Amino acid sequence: MKYSALLLIILTFSASAAASHASHLKYIRQGSSQDIQTRAEAGIAMMGGGDDLDEAFRWLCFKANGGDFLILRAHGDADYNPYVSGLCQMNSVATLIIPSRKAALEPHAAEIIEQAEVLFIAGGDQSRYVNFWKGTPVQEAINAHLAAGKPIGGTSAGLAVLGQFVYGCLEDKPDDADLTSAEVLADPFAKRVTLVSDFLKVRGLENVLTDSHFAKRDRMGRSLGFLARIVQDGWSKTPREIAIDEKSALLVESNGRAKVVGTGLGAYFLQVTQPPAVCKSAQPLTLRNVTSYHAPTGATFDLRDWSGEAGEAYSISVEAGQIHTTRVGNAVY
Repeated sequence: MKYSALLLIILTFSASAAASHASHLKYIRQGSSQDIQTRAEAGIAMMGGGDDLDEAFRWLCFKANGGDFLILRAHGDADYNPYVSGLCQMNSVATLIIPSRKAALEPHAAEIIEQAEVLFIAGGDQSRYVNFWKGTPVQEAINAHLAAGKPIGGTSAGLAVLGQFVYGCLEDKPDDADLTSAEVLADPFAKRVTLVSDFLKVRGLENVLTDSHFAKRDRMGRSLGFLARIVQDGWSKTPREIAIDEKSALLVESNGRAKVVGTGLGAYFLQVTQPPAVCKSAQPLTLRNVTSYHAPTGATFDLRDWSGEAGEAYSISVEAGQIHTTRVGNAVY
């Protein structure tokens, strides 16, 4: 089946709710209707949410070498299409909305993903990505894209699902209040602390938890709780985290070298060095000597040896639910 025909079928199914085999997908494509194959280069654009960063999207387009740019969503619209098209000369820019698990099981979804040279996972609610896509051909197609050495990006919830470890917020409803640092520090086994492993297989983000809106939404405490749980649950002895603030992005090359861009507070790199002293249900967390590195705009970081340049290294500990750091003024951001 030619790609132009596939495009027509998907759009027709989307518009025909009464059809006996109506598709639950929504696919909006701008540019050429014909697929092309370009030599894409691996890379990860990790965006912290807030305002979109032109530099990060242009970087992703460059990695795709003029091919087909695909935005993945679980809800929303195609507002990224004109934005990306205005920044980059691509063969096509398209949005694929996969709003349910039933939709993710449709063969068309995986087929569309397989045609793309670059994938970008938009923001929203990461529980939908995990609940709708995990264990489906959509998950398989995204991981095949990554295994082929093609680039990927994500912002907000789209960033949160890129690491090996994911806060799935599976007990949340879309309109629930944000899970706070205070809640997790007071009880790292609270019902809303729902962690998921091995959703996507992004090379370079093994053993890593990812998060967004980091300083803006005061997520350090909950991140420390998540890391403690990963150790306590036996998933990893020394898990790491990459957390990006709003209006910042981390652009990771295929060799693991990364740079921070944007106007936000930058990126934060955490690593657990010893097991939590107290990580039990209904008890405040105690976790000591977590290494932290803050990389502001312009700084670089090497994911392979977990070291940076032009940033600041410090240590963080939690004693009975209270955070302490070695930074002047006990600041964690």
